[in-house]
Amino acid sequence: MSFYLPIGPIHPALKEPLNFIFKVEGELVIDAEPNIGFAHRGIEKLMENKTWMQNAFLAEHICGICSADHQGCYTQGAEIIYEKKPPERGLFIRTLVWELERIHSHLLWIGVAMHEAGFDTFFMYAWRDREVVLDLFEALCGRRVVYSMSTIGGVRRDLPSQFAEKIKKFVPYIKKRMKVYEDLALRDQTILARFQNVGILKKSDAIDLGAVGPTARGSGVKRDVRYEESYGAYEGSPYRIVVEDAGDSLAKLLVRIKEIVVSADILEYLVDNMPSGPINLNLPPMAKPPVNEAFSRVEAPRGELVYYLKSDGNLKPYRVKVRTPTLANITSVVAMVKGMYIADIPVVYASIDPCIGCMDRVLIIDTKKRKQKIMTKEELIHFSNKWFKKHLNELKEERA
Repeated sequence: MSFYLPIGPIHPALKEPLNFIFKVEGELVIDAEPNIGFAHRGIEKLMENKTWMQNAFLAEHICGICSADHQGCYTQGAEIIYEKKPPERGLFIRTLVWELERIHSHLLWIGVAMHEAGFDTFFMYAWRDREVVLDLFEALCGRRVVYSMSTIGGVRRDLPSQFAEKIKKFVPYIKKRMKVYEDLALRDQTILARFQNVGILKKSDAIDLGAVGPTARGSGVKRDVRYEESYGAYEGSPYRIVVEDAGDSLAKLLVRIKEIVVSADILEYLVDNMPSGPINLNLPPMAKPPVNEAFSRVEAPRGELVYYLKSDGNLKPYRVKVRTPTLANITSVVAMVKGMYIADIPVVYASIDPCIGCMDRVLIIDTKKRKQKIMTKEELIHFSNKWFKKHLNELKEERA
């Protein structure tokens, strides 16, 4: 006999609001349906009311964990709009920030995944090492999250003195730590019991479902924007694609551990080959772009991040559309969770490294007319107040 098990949008295993309806028979999951849209913030619409330069700071607030990738992807697209090419030193620094962020994001994920599996000692290991990366960010830009480094035409800050030496000391340290992590992942019985043969995503399913990032590479799909497109300062760097063929949660863990080593090699290359010269073009903040459109993508820690930008020649964008890697990967959870135990759900879900704040959007549909509707800011506020007054008693009962 089967029954339906709802999990979320508020649940201890979910760090952000998301709802899944799992169809289960006994302890086995036989189907799942995701229900997204609980964390819509209206940032895309807000970007239409900010200048091109202001939006560089707004874009990085879409996600606190991969803020540099959001800001870098946006500014890279804006540079296509303005038909400007940043100086080489600016691109090197921008890429250095991206790879530092990849390391800190993967370490954060490793800690969260181990916490979901009940291995809190490993969680402490990962987050202790992540603190070292955050100290580097603090030395670089004075902030440990949301770094505000990229701007249209380059970066806002040059490397501080002695920063290259700090990177050179950090590289062997993090490589040594990743060797410990890899040995633990392959030999510890707790990790093997909770990750090996759990949440398998076959290579064909990963391709058909459009999986990206470590989720796809853990299933043997050799896909990475850094490899597919020459952007930033990756060309000539010791970059290599890390692929695991097993497709389970353990494979995704190993991909991220090995990618940290690759990022460390790239960091060493960047500081050793850092060119001299200006770091940005000093583009006037009130400069208007030509009528143009741009498609920009980067390899964020979770996978392919896409920005579409359209200019009508004014100081503010006509349209900014963001497609995040979590949206591309969320359907893979449905394929991975089938045949698993209910107790495996947290690990399977965590294996894609979900970011709901990045992913969620709101779409307004008139159910009577069966048409989509675009609201102005004033209409949306009026609708929200009207809905709140109508449902006030229900909300009071829920809170009670």
